Order: sequence, then structure tokens, then C-alpha cells
Amino acid sequence: MAFSIRDIKSQLVGGGARPTNFSVRIYNPASSVADIKAQFMIEAASLPPSSLGIIPVGYFGRTIKLAGDRTYPNWNVNVINDEDFLVRNALETWSNAINGAESNLRGFGGPNPALYKSQAQVIQYGKNGQVIREYQFNGIWPAEVTPIDLDWNQTDTIEKFSLEFAYDSWEVIGGSTGNPGT
Repeated sequence: MAFSIRDIKSQLVGGGARPTNFSVRIYNPASSVADIKAQFMIEAASLPPSSLGIIPVGYFGRTIKLAGDRTYPNWNVNVINDEDFLVRNALETWSNAINGAESNLRGFGGPNPALYKSQAQVIQYGKNGQVIREYQFNGIWPAEVTPIDLDWNQTDTIEKFSLEFAYDSWEVIGGSTGNPGT
């Protein structure tokens, strides 16, 4: 059984999900001008992790582990930079509206975090183009827009940068494989 090729073939009916079949949608509350273009420029992302804290409880020299609170580590995406700087500019605008680089003020018309937080989705597609899983990030905002390295010796390449997003939670909102996120 453990060495039978028929067993794995019978379980891998769909041929395995492909890490290249995905798209990302980010909804920028400060400047939506690049929301559509970002779907084409985000070249790498990840499906979100699911992490539960651990509460160790000692008793007579032994420790049992209890489930703790859920945590949501920051989410990273990699972006191709085009000469119009549309995506980068929109994200810098969002970041600056959260806290002005010069003014140190919020540019969203009030202090409520709901004004600068938004949503994003990462969608995994099957080989037939159908959505097989769709995750939604809730309360997302850009914690860091990384630098773009410039170098006279770097040829035959396109500029890229990364984004680090903080978020409040995620949930599965679509796809054919159930919804354990609720």
C-alpha cells in the first residue's frame, strides 16, 4: 500500500493545485486608480496561515498544552513595477493617508481605523480556470512598502517591490472546497 503508485494516483484526481494559478485583488480606500492593474502586477503572494497560540499548563512536572488565541501574521505580496508607477504610487498614497510623512496626520477625515482599513482577496484557480478557493483578508492596510533596489549592473530585469500588509482576520469566501474559515 505505501509503495503503490495506483494509491497516489487515485487520490490525486485533480492532478494537484498549481501555485501559478492565482490572482490577488486589493481594494485601496485612498486611491482606487490602480486596483485593476494590481491584479496583473502582483506576481507572488501566499494563501494565509492559520495559527493558534499555545497555553502551557504545568501540573506535577508535566505540561499540557491548551489552545490559545488565534493570531494573524502579516501578509506579503511581490509586485512588478511598471514605468507608470501606478500601483506603487497608489500604495504610497494609501500609506501616507494613514499617517502623513510630513504632516504626521491622518488623511481619511477622522481617526476611525475603519476609514483606512480595507479588504483583499487571493484567489486560487484550477487548471480549468474555475475558482477552487478564495480567501478574503479583512481590515487590511499596508504596514510596509519596501524599497526598489536600483543598480547599474542589474540588466535584463524588471523592477520589483514587496508589500507587507497587516490585517485583522481572514475567511474563505468562495471555491469548491468548503468554508472552514467561518
